[in-house]
Amino acid sequence: MGKVDSGVVRLRGKDGLKAVDYYLVVPVLTMTVIGLYVLQKVLSKGYAAYPGNYYRQIVATVGGIIAALIISVLDEHLLKVLGRIIYVAALFLLILVPIDGYSLADTWGADSWLKLPVIGNFQPSELAKIGLIMMAADIFEAMHNKEVSLLKGFGRMAAVYAPPMLLILAQPDFGTAMVIIFTFVCMLFAWGVRYRYFLLASSSLVVVIVPLVWAFYLKPYQKARILSLLFQGSSPRSEYNLQQSKLAIASGGLSGNHTGILTPVPVKESDFIFSAISEHMGFIGTTAVILLAFFFLCRCLYVAAKIPSKTYSYMLTGFTGYFAFHYIENLGMSVGLLPITGIPLPFISLGGTAMLINYIAFGVILNISINRNM
Repeated sequence: MGKVDSGVVRLRGKDGLKAVDYYLVVPVLTMTVIGLYVLQKVLSKGYAAYPGNYYRQIVATVGGIIAALIISVLDEHLLKVLGRIIYVAALFLLILVPIDGYSLADTWGADSWLKLPVIGNFQPSELAKIGLIMMAADIFEAMHNKEVSLLKGFGRMAAVYAPPMLLILAQPDFGTAMVIIFTFVCMLFAWGVRYRYFLLASSSLVVVIVPLVWAFYLKPYQKARILSLLFQGSSPRSEYNLQQSKLAIASGGLSGNHTGILTPVPVKESDFIFSAISEHMGFIGTTAVILLAFFFLCRCLYVAAKIPSKTYSYMLTGFTGYFAFHYIENLGMSVGLLPITGIPLPFISLGGTAMLINYIAFGVILNISINRNM
């Protein structure tokens, strides 16, 4: 059966299967399998919520895959509508976060979660990341085609970004804010900003904003993490997680730690999942994850460069930046190259919200790729 266009969903038979970019699908599914394998090993070692937390991760993974499949067969014109729906939903949920009476601030240092029926804990800022990317891509195309002036276009951009960013910073969730800024910068480069303008603007902002953020926004424990990265040994308490992560990674050897004596690492199931991969799969496993992530990101950029539509090219660039930031930050902080933040490893770390959102983003990427090949 060939392509049947209902205006909403296109059913693609053999032609559709040929259009699927398996260079995108295989790395993502492989990382997901590695994640589930390692999480089972980690969670089964003394976690009181096991096996319930593991089953919830499986449900979130299956739900994410189903969502990705549905999004991948949508008519490409509906992606813009989907982006608006996601953005509005994320903004509404972000408004509910400080007023719903539910908070995990004592546990995680930020009030970023909602307690939703059936779903359970949900982090709206994760949804906001992809909603902003999809909204910004449309505005960037309008400016590229000169449908709106630069002044009006960036005015729209500010109106779109300001509400969710202010709500996220108020939680406070500095890590998510950094992801959003990074994805915007990636799209800005794809749109065509000159390097010298960016360097001039960024250097000016750094001189003005960094001291203000340091003095009035960052909490003491966040400052200690940054200082401990720059001056090792300055704060042993802040460096504990990192030191344990390094020990766990080193114990993995070539194919994993087979002694049965594992290194205790805080939040090993999420933020420091890379140390668990090394413990249970060794150098082979960690290298496989790095190569899979790198190949996935390179393939995304390749597809973005081949798309005629500027909107979807910008959109795919934004999603590539989104995933790249997560991979680079998570891997970097696990080995002491970057400050420690609550950034999970996509498709691997424990977290139903992150898994679902990652697969929704992947569904959009897959849709764009399939439309390129049809």
